[in-house]
Amino acid sequence: MRTVRRLLYRDIVGSVGFVAAGFLALFFFIDLVDKLDSIGRRGRTTTTALLEALFELPGRAYELMPIAVLIGAIFSLARLAQNSEFTILRTGGLGPRRALVLLAWLGMGFALVTFVIGDAIVPAAERQAVQVRAVAAGVVEPARAGAWLRDRRREDGREIAVSVNVGSAEVDGTLRDLRIFEFDDTGRLVRRIGAERGRVGDGSWELQAAQTLAWPTTADGSRVQLELRHDEHLAWPTGLGAGVVAAALMPDETMTTLALWRYASHLEQQQQTSQRQQQMFWRRAFYPLSCIVMMALALPFAYLHARAGGVSLKVFGGIMLGIAFVLLNNIAGHLGLLAELEPWLVSAAPGLLFLLLSLGAFAWLVRYR
Repeated sequence: MRTVRRLLYRDIVGSVGFVAAGFLALFFFIDLVDKLDSIGRRGRTTTTALLEALFELPGRAYELMPIAVLIGAIFSLARLAQNSEFTILRTGGLGPRRALVLLAWLGMGFALVTFVIGDAIVPAAERQAVQVRAVAAGVVEPARAGAWLRDRRREDGREIAVSVNVGSAEVDGTLRDLRIFEFDDTGRLVRRIGAERGRVGDGSWELQAAQTLAWPTTADGSRVQLELRHDEHLAWPTGLGAGVVAAALMPDETMTTLALWRYASHLEQQQQTSQRQQQMFWRRAFYPLSCIVMMALALPFAYLHARAGGVSLKVFGGIMLGIAFVLLNNIAGHLGLLAELEPWLVSAAPGLLFLLLSLGAFAWLVRYR
């Protein structure tokens, strides 16, 4: 059985690696051509476009890994079946259950590789890509119209709710175009702070060129005269640390799985919507397991007779299945956000559906073919 395992694993891993390399080369060329249009704008050069395309390759590898596993496994198993090698293996004692177990272990290996790529390599590469764009443009701009953060603190025996808008950030971590709104426990605006620049410190932010508008209230709750103050340097107390600010400013792809969970928990504590971050967390958790599903989906192709179609036709069928999986995965994510479904269920549904499909096809082929 060790010889059979070595034969299958070597052939399948080689095919998957070949397919993955082909896909990465194709998408690198497409991304590079797409980025060449932006050369000359916002300080971008040919080197910037080349570096951005290179740093986006790990993300492409993460997205394409299940499809590469499916196509590579189908190509390898269909070729073994066409050459009657798989028939010889079956005659030598490779039963359906044992074949399924062998491929499941190989799928776990691919799943582990996919998880490492998505949780360690992709966030680091995305941060480098953001830094390359920031160095070229001079600032880090959020994907949305500014980044909004919320915080709560106790002041003079009452709870203050804080909403912060950060316009952009410089490469050295300096925040720009800050707007801070503070509300009392009745929901009334008590203070507005605007600052040109600011830096995140330990327990407070150091604001520069700050303008403070305050609406003081008396003991009976009535408001008194508006106060206006200008400060060249102002220490603003807050519990918002550098990690939360970076998570709000940077794309979600730059965060690890654990960082996504912590950021989603922070948003929930501040009564902000966190469904997008939760769905991305569960997608990160379930997506590597798709490699196991793809291996199970490829196994039935080994039991198809050579007269049922050549290797090229079976590989084409595998490509169509891979496209269907990616399409269903993306549609499920958007529908989950629109219908506010459970994020873990939305993320797990495509994989479970294709797993049932593969096991059903495998059982039918073994029983009736």
